[in-house]
Amino acid sequence: MLLAIETSCDETSAAVVNCGQILSITTASQVGLHAEYGGVVPELATREHLRNLQPTVLSALSKAGISTHDLNGIAATCGPGLPPALMIGWKAAQSAAFALKVPLIGINHIEGHLYSPWIKSGKNFANFTAFQPNVSLIVSGGHTQLVLVHGLLNHSVIGCTLDDAAGECFDKIAKLLDLAYPGGPQIDKLAKSGNPSAFKFPRPMFDRPNYDFSFSGLKTSVRYLLEKNPELKTNNAILPDLCASTQAAIVDVLIGKTMRAAEETGVSCITASGGVCCNSALRDGLALACDAQNIQLQLAAKELCTDNAAMIGILAEKKIENGCEAAPYDTDIKPSWALT
Repeated sequence: MLLAIETSCDETSAAVVNCGQILSITTASQVGLHAEYGGVVPELATREHLRNLQPTVLSALSKAGISTHDLNGIAATCGPGLPPALMIGWKAAQSAAFALKVPLIGINHIEGHLYSPWIKSGKNFANFTAFQPNVSLIVSGGHTQLVLVHGLLNHSVIGCTLDDAAGECFDKIAKLLDLAYPGGPQIDKLAKSGNPSAFKFPRPMFDRPNYDFSFSGLKTSVRYLLEKNPELKTNNAILPDLCASTQAAIVDVLIGKTMRAAEETGVSCITASGGVCCNSALRDGLALACDAQNIQLQLAAKELCTDNAAMIGILAEKKIENGCEAAPYDTDIKPSWALT
């Protein structure tokens, strides 16, 4: 039995996993707390983690029907993320592992997302070797990367954003449109009734011969349009078109780069994960593109796209199975821990 803890940003999450199965998961969201500020406030997030961590862990243990004495390992996210937020979960994991005299496993948050598409319906870790190698799109509020996965725990980053992450771009554009936080889901909802061709926004770096991304220019383009036409964001008839057009610009780049990476690396499988992978246009677009190219598609379950401890625990088990050594109890957090 392994207890996993995730506190890299604004979700306090704990899960119990055993032999590739998620026995329980409890997550305390802070979306309502940060909504009035239009983004995550690190100090408030840290205070909320302090308040939520103990009841969240106790809930996960209770749901799994076990006590701390049944655990044979503790895993936690130790980077990347907000330093004070990371510290709460990591220090709790260190203390618990030391007190119980069980191994402590530090997990890279992005790597947790990388392998989350193989957790079937939030339950079992799928047969990973059936679809190797693959190209993986990790897309969230803080990260946008393309990763070539050669095998289990064997991967290399082949592309990343040079400025804003895709989720960050969604949220910033939503803020320009005076939409509620988090903005990505609001844009997705409004876009369903909009025309994605109504406004011609740039597809940054779409034609560049690499796998990198850039979204700051798109955000600037929307801002300039609204400065010249401030009435657009208050026009309920036009707002869905504006949302659909901005969403299409982001999604077109994500899908286009991912499909090209798959073609040029010769893989027959694509995976996608991270918070932005909840976006309906991205999920539907990837499905259509992969079907057209006869490529296997593995999407992370929506409940595992946002930050969660289940993906941390499942990955920790896989690392233990593959000979990963436990972290020393005095290991520090790694706020800028890049996936390589």
